[in-house]
Amino acid sequence: MAGEKYEPVPAARPKGLKQRFPILQKKRGKALVALLATLPLLGLLGLLALRNRHGGTSSSGAGEGNQDNVIKDDSHFFGQSEPVYPSPQAKGTGTWADAYEKAVRFVDQLTIEEKASLASGVSSSTGTTGTLNGCSGNIAAIERMNFTGLCLTDAGQGVRATDFVSGFPSGIHVGASWNKALARSRAESMGLEFRVKGANIALGPVVGPVGRVVQGGRNWEGFSVDPYLCGVLAAQTVEGVQSQGVITSTKHFIGNEQESYRNPVGEETESVSANIDDKTMHELYLWPFQDAVFAGTGNIMCSYNRVNNSYGCANSKTQNGLLKTELGFLGAVTSDWGALHAGVATALAGMDMVMPNSNLWGDELVKAVRNGSIPEARLDDMATRVIASWYQMKQDQDFPKPGVGIAPDLTKPHRIVDARNISSRKVLLDGAIEGHVLLKNINNALPLKKPRLLSIFGYSARSPDQWNYKANAGIGAWTFGGESAFLSRDISAGFAGKVSADFPQIAPNGTLFAGGGSGTVTPASVSAPFDALMQRAYDDNTAIMHDFFSAEPDVVRASDACLVIGNAFASEGYDRPGLHDDYTDGLIKHVADRCNNTIVIFHNAGVRLVDQFIDHANVTGLIFAHLPGEASGRALVSLLYGDSNPSGKLPYTVAKNESDYGDLAAADGPEGMFAKFPQSNFTEGVYIDYRRFDAQNITPRYELGFGLSYTTFNFSDFRVEKNETTDTSATHPSGPIRQGGQVDLWDTVATVSATLANTGAVAGAEVAQLYVGIPGDGPQRQLRGFEKVFLNVSEARTIRFDLTRRDLSVWDVVAQKWALQRGRYRLWVGASSRLLPLNGTLTI
Repeated sequence: MAGEKYEPVPAARPKGLKQRFPILQKKRGKALVALLATLPLLGLLGLLALRNRHGGTSSSGAGEGNQDNVIKDDSHFFGQSEPVYPSPQAKGTGTWADAYEKAVRFVDQLTIEEKASLASGVSSSTGTTGTLNGCSGNIAAIERMNFTGLCLTDAGQGVRATDFVSGFPSGIHVGASWNKALARSRAESMGLEFRVKGANIALGPVVGPVGRVVQGGRNWEGFSVDPYLCGVLAAQTVEGVQSQGVITSTKHFIGNEQESYRNPVGEETESVSANIDDKTMHELYLWPFQDAVFAGTGNIMCSYNRVNNSYGCANSKTQNGLLKTELGFLGAVTSDWGALHAGVATALAGMDMVMPNSNLWGDELVKAVRNGSIPEARLDDMATRVIASWYQMKQDQDFPKPGVGIAPDLTKPHRIVDARNISSRKVLLDGAIEGHVLLKNINNALPLKKPRLLSIFGYSARSPDQWNYKANAGIGAWTFGGESAFLSRDISAGFAGKVSADFPQIAPNGTLFAGGGSGTVTPASVSAPFDALMQRAYDDNTAIMHDFFSAEPDVVRASDACLVIGNAFASEGYDRPGLHDDYTDGLIKHVADRCNNTIVIFHNAGVRLVDQFIDHANVTGLIFAHLPGEASGRALVSLLYGDSNPSGKLPYTVAKNESDYGDLAAADGPEGMFAKFPQSNFTEGVYIDYRRFDAQNITPRYELGFGLSYTTFNFSDFRVEKNETTDTSATHPSGPIRQGGQVDLWDTVATVSATLANTGAVAGAEVAQLYVGIPGDGPQRQLRGFEKVFLNVSEARTIRFDLTRRDLSVWDVVAQKWALQRGRYRLWVGASSRLLPLNGTLTI
């Protein structure tokens, strides 16, 4: 997370080697130093064979809790993450050449202390406990060089924990829109607000977690469980935010797929290890990061978890190898807040900046360079990467003072910096509208047509009872998205590392427009559904009945329609305890038993199962409203009354039962011999979500890409055309590495086209989706293209999808390159991952 200050209490100064090498103050540091010492022996061992199935227990029987077999030292895991050293020094190329030339000249003039200051966050300067400003983190100014410092602040849905900002739709909401142009417009508007507030680095977008764990607490911050959809929207977000001169910190790198045990628990339990094989890493989890790097992201945030039993921020394979070498990343790698567990080893493994601060870097980093533990060239590279991003976004030219509009305490007199722009209002409303997904609509239930009597039920219809800043609140309700969720009680417990608490599934104290944690947003105003419905009722002369508190409310049977508005809450710090709750399901069935036109709406921070009520004869409509941001109520009413036509599509698959997700429904924890070192084995490979359902022939309730409209569409005229100018004779790409990898990975190999027509009675938008079946033993089909097309009645348009070498390749673990396959590729075009009326083939 990034947010409140977490400053460790300094221990007594160790003597001898520990005094000279602060890294040795922690057992994690000892293990990493030991690993470095054994590098000549490890060579290229790579990833050892993974233990058993998901859950981490050994097949030897040691997983039954025998304390004699419990692993007590992480030396047991040495070699599971391939060592990659030294950390590569970046060479500015392409569009970054000028920024690097300036950065190198800048760093050449710095002292060692000044270089270290660029890599080390400023103490006592973050969040609501800050003295400098209210930014999530800060890098100190170097006044003699006219460098004003850096403000890093949350997050992916807008500027958090400050006043006079907008609340944009969440990542999952953008994913549900399937709209590239809208994602770009949202990012531009959001980036402008970060800039006005003096935020140099926006801590987003989120592409990890992807959403492997269905109950993951932070899935709502990302765009989609599909890596292609996630990557495309992340690239649009990076380009949009950075077009305003604000650096994006794409996060969390990598394998950060659960909140449970993301951090060490006490001195006994280490962070969970995401054990990922090379092929799965590239084809699923690295994929959207590659898109973000290709788009030019200036910063990457490394994650709390361990990756193949090496901490994410001290993992040389992922940082030096995958990110900086293979993907050619030119920016800086920043730690998640408090994710630094070792000093020297972390620097050598490729991390460039620590946040919010650490007693293992700063002055200790200077000592490590002076005594030769860290080459000064490594420190130069760290500083150069930080400054190059600053120059690349032209922050040396008329950028606001860091944190100028982010006060550390809003209760005290401070300068008001209103970051909102009237031009953003359309983006806020359109974004909120397009992320709603209509999943059921029978008996012409929707759109509503001036109902005479409308009854409204459910706790997520109204505004929270409290919407107020509180000073020195720690994980405060307003600042961390907990106003509707027991005033942040459970968010605080999650941040404290409690994994056994009785976490609720809902936020009962009011509507949801964002999830909880550092990814939340604090808009200046919010439109709740009930607010907008009351305004519409006044305009239409509709009578309203409502009950937001009763589990078994009285229902006026003469109601023209009954709305039941609930939610499914999720937050950073803990994983969701389930995928449906009995209270809300009971409320829905109670109302449906008494109202023959019951329309259900969920503000859901992820998958929400519906099979407890969906087949009820009186449940005529279902909308997943996701997390729409500040325009929530206005957007919902526009859709309910037909002023707007639903066009959202699911960015994930909704199962009929939890068991359909198998072991991937819930997070992993300590178990058996791994009681001190929790293991999460990604042995399912790339088979998550719809890929799993396809492979195991499981029928979902609603598949990825599904969503209804008030009109109808028709697909026709499927065509495939090979690009004869692209050389496909070689199996592997041969081009030089630039930001995003080898340049010829992005060459267009073929173009698929189809005609889409609006055959209904109203104007609307459809998302045309292209799926590819790559020859070999991989998934049956994978998303490889999508276009959202708005069509008037009877209008038709040709849609085109370009397929790149990367789109058509699989990862070759031997050659360590993407491999174009030989043979027949199957192609499908349609409206979801299972509604695919057009198909054809491509032969290479």
